[in-house]
Amino acid sequence: MKITRLAGILLISTTALGILASCASDTKKANGQTKITADGDTVAVETEAPTDTSRTPVDTAKYNAILTKLTNGDTTGKWPVKKQPYPLAGAILPFKRIVVYYGNLHSKKMGALGEYAPKEMWSKLNAEIKHWEKADPSTPVQAGLHYIAAVASGTPGRDGKYINRMANSQIDSVLAISKMRPNTIVFLDLQVALSNIKAELPHIEKYLQLPYVHLGIDPEFSMKDGSIPGRKIGTYDAADINYVSQYLADMVKKYNLPPKVFVIHRFTRKMVTNYQNIKLRPEVQIVMHMDGWGEPELKKGTYRHFIHSEPVQFTGFKLFYKNDLKKAPNRLMTPEELLKLKPAPIYIQYQ
Repeated sequence: MKITRLAGILLISTTALGILASCASDTKKANGQTKITADGDTVAVETEAPTDTSRTPVDTAKYNAILTKLTNGDTTGKWPVKKQPYPLAGAILPFKRIVVYYGNLHSKKMGALGEYAPKEMWSKLNAEIKHWEKADPSTPVQAGLHYIAAVASGTPGRDGKYINRMANSQIDSVLAISKMRPNTIVFLDLQVALSNIKAELPHIEKYLQLPYVHLGIDPEFSMKDGSIPGRKIGTYDAADINYVSQYLADMVKKYNLPPKVFVIHRFTRKMVTNYQNIKLRPEVQIVMHMDGWGEPELKKGTYRHFIHSEPVQFTGFKLFYKNDLKKAPNRLMTPEELLKLKPAPIYIQYQ
């Protein structure tokens, strides 16, 4: 796809379209354990064992202070977001910065999670985490894996919805890989294609019942007009986002879970419509995630126009190991640079 520039804004497709075959189970289980191979080693881990599920009550004074700090002196009045509810006990944001690797186990082109064997992947992600800890010692880092659990496809598939849903065995493998680093959280990401978010959430509901599993949705591949994914950019409305956040909130209450982190990818205005109608809930922490690639100035323009100017709650920023290097100055933005943004992103994703 070509890059289109408009007033310094990044308007390009961000994720290589997953043209995947039907994903049959290729991961074997034994005695309730999932076996994975990491650099030739077989690692057996209980996939259902929870990570740290401590439910520390929210320190509201600290919460307010961190939100103010994240604004970096923004004077527009947009940040921090006004009248947002305090989260339930056990909330991750904004007390920790989430740093994740993104991808799919079936493709080396969709991100670092899938491109590298687990041990090598963790070595690389741990190095990024250390850089963030050094750049902002006052904010602990929460490690995470962000897995595309439903991949938009270029072929219609059996149901004609242009979607490849990952087998449970694949999701189990990601949960097992997450256990290689204690207290890692996992995001399951949905690219609904010609399906819809209401139909796709039940496919991963059993995983969302786990306290350490969170959710991402990608408007780019929500093709409400019936277009084939990858040919144009899709969209979600506030009504869709509110449906999902209510779904998550109901689950948090039903299973007595800590708040769910809910990530929404964005790099154009039309990807999210009627943002001002998005409802905030104590059970859900919404991250509007800048998902465009390009050189630093272009990425900052995208963040300024579509994330800063339409505040929802928290913000995220994606870094592309390959695509961000295609044009001068041919480098990734650094944690130090990202910490100067207004507001500073509290969720960081590497692809």
